[in-house]
Amino acid sequence: MRAAFGTTFDVPLGYLNTASIGVPPAPTATAVADAVRRWSTGADGPAAVDEHVTTARTAFGRLVGVPGDRVAMGASASQLVALVAAGLPADASVLVARGEFTSLTFPFAARGLRVTEVDLEEVPSAAPGHDLVAVSVVQSADGRIVDLDALRATGVPVLLDASQAVGWMPLRLDWADWVVAVGYKFLMSPRGCAWLACSPSALERTVPAAANWFAGDDPWSTVYGLPLRLAPDARRLDLSPVWLSQYGAATSLPYLASLDLADVRDHVVALADSLLDGLGLPARGSAIVSLDLPGAGERLEAAGVRSSLRAGRVRLAFHLYNTAEDVDLVLAALR
Repeated sequence: MRAAFGTTFDVPLGYLNTASIGVPPAPTATAVADAVRRWSTGADGPAAVDEHVTTARTAFGRLVGVPGDRVAMGASASQLVALVAAGLPADASVLVARGEFTSLTFPFAARGLRVTEVDLEEVPSAAPGHDLVAVSVVQSADGRIVDLDALRATGVPVLLDASQAVGWMPLRLDWADWVVAVGYKFLMSPRGCAWLACSPSALERTVPAAANWFAGDDPWSTVYGLPLRLAPDARRLDLSPVWLSQYGAATSLPYLASLDLADVRDHVVALADSLLDGLGLPARGSAIVSLDLPGAGERLEAAGVRSSLRAGRVRLAFHLYNTAEDVDLVLAALR
């Protein structure tokens, strides 16, 4: 058991795969286990999760700098991105980063919109003339960070995927039209929860294509029959909640929102950059490290390091529960 940032984690030495699956704080694991126990005895009713949905929604808003009533809840990034895609004109032009994670790009391509790829560094300069820029704050494959200030200055509508950023990076993204993120990476929640923060004008342009009973104005009284009566705020975009994931998110997200995320960023970036320095590579200022070293994956696995292979390179990701011991283990394996 490791202690970090005021809580404990049952995470082993060498776990550097948060960019794939975040390990929950012990209280989050307990909350989910308790929910499973109540489920197994029929102790909870269908409405028992509602307060936890609200708690997680509000905490996500705090983490990205957006009021909770402008945050919609879903199950995956692509499901929420598809709502944005559905609201664009048929001839809309969308700019994305080359090699972007496809849950962000496929919803636009599947709708038949014009999607243009450019190198990440070129996204801000290429943005004018497009109807939307859809880009990750931190790239999944290699941890590169988009220039948010330059992107904001373009004035072009922006959809940001913060899945690999929120939870370790301090963010104030109330200027963006949309911000989407999943819960199971750096937010350390169970798979099956995701959120979409909308600006007021963007909310009006987002289509509730998955409209359902939980998106109703008063879900427990608008559960049967027409006419359509959706919530007036971002809840109109909600998906019916994945119960167990919301119990976990309602514990992990408020915990993260209570931290000084500048301290978390400094911690994880210092670890990542110390690894790069130990390998004779330049610092990158990200929690995610991508290495193109022959045989690295096999050597790391043999040493007990949990990593992943992305875009043909070994990907390592540091979070608040990692320490210099993890760095030492990687360096010993790769040297």
